[in-house]
Amino acid sequence: MTKFRPCIDLHHGKVKQIVGGTLRDDGAGPRENFVSEHDAAWYASLYRRDGLTGGHVICLGPGNAEAAREALLAWPGGLQVGGGISATNAAAWLEAGASHVIVTSALFDAEGKFLESQLASLVSEVGAGRLVIDLSCRRTAQGWTVAMNRWQTLTEIDVTTATLDYLAAHCAEFLIHAADVEGLCGGIDEELVGLLGSWGKIPLTYAGGVGTMADVEKVQQLSGGKIDVTVGSALDLFGGSSVRYSDLLAWNQRI
Repeated sequence: MTKFRPCIDLHHGKVKQIVGGTLRDDGAGPRENFVSEHDAAWYASLYRRDGLTGGHVICLGPGNAEAAREALLAWPGGLQVGGGISATNAAAWLEAGASHVIVTSALFDAEGKFLESQLASLVSEVGAGRLVIDLSCRRTAQGWTVAMNRWQTLTEIDVTTATLDYLAAHCAEFLIHAADVEGLCGGIDEELVGLLGSWGKIPLTYAGGVGTMADVEKVQQLSGGKIDVTVGSALDLFGGSSVRYSDLLAWNQRI
């Protein structure tokens, strides 16, 4: 059954909700839907109180390491961490309290070429059972193509059942942001959810476009309950008005 997984998105050390497609390296700031008055540890403590596990802390660029560590300290073993993860620092993040490390960019070179050796190094360092591969993607002529560097650079890897089959042997879970609808609260990418649900061989979490509880129900329906979901900008915890945190807790309790 589909369950709600929480998130903490960090940008310049603050908990934010942003429109995924607006992250840039050119100095132009991203479009922000919400900047919290609470720090990352506050959210982590809330999730711990409510028994929510399997959520993710995502560092969107530099300046977030301290906030991420504080969140992990507040909910040790309860959160995954991603953003800037590589074979050189993955073990340290696990020691800091992450249940899993989430990786995308480290698996590719600067042009987006897949580096099988880097995946092998990560598995050797932390084990496949503690590794989550982030296949966050953008719509392309091929369907969906994995995007790295805060979703700015398209890679050579498309999101297909063959890709999922290959990578599943090297990780515990997949995290998939639909970057083109991320932060817009305008509905999920139904085709992508359907593709992922039709595969569904290991745990997957989908993020992107959830605007109402009906969208959460749609993830359940389209995936046959094989995909978990996270909710960002629409959630009242992040300044939204169309999805209540209490309703998501109740959703999980029905499982």
